[in-house]
Amino acid sequence: MLVGRGLCVLAKALTGARILWQGCAPAAGPRVYYANHGSHGDFALIWACLPPDLRARTRPVAGADYWRQGRLRTYVAERVIRAVLIDRNPKARTEDPIRQMEVVVDAGDSLIVFPEGTRNTTDEALLPFKSGIYHLARARPDLEFVPVWIENARRVMPKGRLLPVPLLCTLTVGAPITLQPGEDKAAFVDRTRAALLALMPAAE
Repeated sequence: MLVGRGLCVLAKALTGARILWQGCAPAAGPRVYYANHGSHGDFALIWACLPPDLRARTRPVAGADYWRQGRLRTYVAERVIRAVLIDRNPKARTEDPIRQMEVVVDAGDSLIVFPEGTRNTTDEALLPFKSGIYHLARARPDLEFVPVWIENARRVMPKGRLLPVPLLCTLTVGAPITLQPGEDKAAFVDRTRAALLALMPAAE
């Protein structure tokens, strides 16, 4: 889609984004790319940096409350990036978020998720992970979870600025992780979080 290609060009032009496949190579088939979350543009960076054939089969998971505000956001979310829109209000939701993601991976598509659950605006490198990735892994034990560290995204577009700061934004991809037999929620969440932190540059 022309709009999708334009979004990729814009994201790369604004950030100079590049992707380093350190722990694995690009591969077809369902995966879950999970990343640190410091900017509203994080999903676009990962999506734009994937090879075109993988990008076409990779869907960001995003909050419906944000992406269904206004016609433009709704169009981008539903028609351009084909986001999996999750209702983040457990009392109001009518669909199970884990089931929504299961349907996507069962169809052969990959996901982009941010296990912190919200943008990290603190001085901590990484917020505690939510348990959603464990529940998805338990439902699909063979599914690969691939860590992606996004460097400089928060500095490229700091809070309160209208224009981006010209800094190189690098995405580092680590080795895939799968749920081990008998591995409980705490162990899996800790292991996936540690794998992501291990990709953080020393100066980050």
